[in-house]
Amino acid sequence: MEIKVINKSANELPEYATTDSAGLDIRAFLSETVTLKPLEHQLIPTGLYLEIPGGYEVQIRPRSGFAFKQGVTVLNSPGTIDADYRGEIGVLLINLSSKNVIIENGERIAQMVVAPFVQATLKLTDKLSETNRGGGGFGSTGVK
Repeated sequence: MEIKVINKSANELPEYATTDSAGLDIRAFLSETVTLKPLEHQLIPTGLYLEIPGGYEVQIRPRSGFAFKQGVTVLNSPGTIDADYRGEIGVLLINLSSKNVIIENGERIAQMVVAPFVQATLKLTDKLSETNRGGGGFGSTGVK
């Protein structure tokens, strides 16, 4: 699959870190470093603009190493970029650690996954089919 990209940053295009990676690493496009204080969130620009084919979305997800080592994650994870969106891709990061985290231009801050989707038609009804589970949720199957 090919996705057209405009890159207004000097950073390289998003790329897969390994042969079987599902997500392309994306980088911050900053004119100066950003300091994320504990529990602070900020929209980080990437300089990237995409033309996603119809029937697909791009999901913005945390990078596991960034989350584990720095305590920074994507606040609206996964963030969805629709096929008809043509604006700049921004990544909404939050610092869940107890320390300030510095983000520099070109730093890998998130990953994007290209995924197909299906649009559903909702049908109003008064009754749903029965299942063994029923309305059980949020721990209804136990913890062990």
